[in-house]
Amino acid sequence: MIFIIKVITNKEERAVEMIADKAQKKNLKIASVSRPHGLRGYILLESETRDAAEEAVYGLPYIKGIIGKTITYEEIKNMIEPSATSVSIKDGDIVEIISEPFKKEKAKVTRIDKQKGEVVVSLLGAAIPIPVTIKIDNVKVIRREGDEDAD
Repeated sequence: MIFIIKVITNKEERAVEMIADKAQKKNLKIASVSRPHGLRGYILLESETRDAAEEAVYGLPYIKGIIGKTITYEEIKNMIEPSATSVSIKDGDIVEIISEPFKKEKAKVTRIDKQKGEVVVSLLGAAIPIPVTIKIDNVKVIRREGDEDAD
């Protein structure tokens, strides 16, 4: 059974670590604890029983509680499995960063690492160009190299 655990936003990683530590120390029947990319304020816990799930999260900081209904793997499959979409970003593309701390900044792609799923960009608004490495899914292409029109 897969349970949705409500946690304090931006504390998901810490909550996952604490639940995993507690489950290991107490030898609880917890199969997995994960924080799907892009899901803020929630983590997923896979357990044989609701009692084991409740014991794993009971009394831990950052945990607000277990959402009542369990979910199936099919419902969360798209959040957990890597997508097989091809990378359509190329060197020289102008992109907009869609995640913090550089949200809404425009940048030029200087290098792409498809294995790691990262791009190295140079911020266009910066006085001195500094290379910044970010995940590919945290940028969107707004202009292709060679396009005449800005938008």
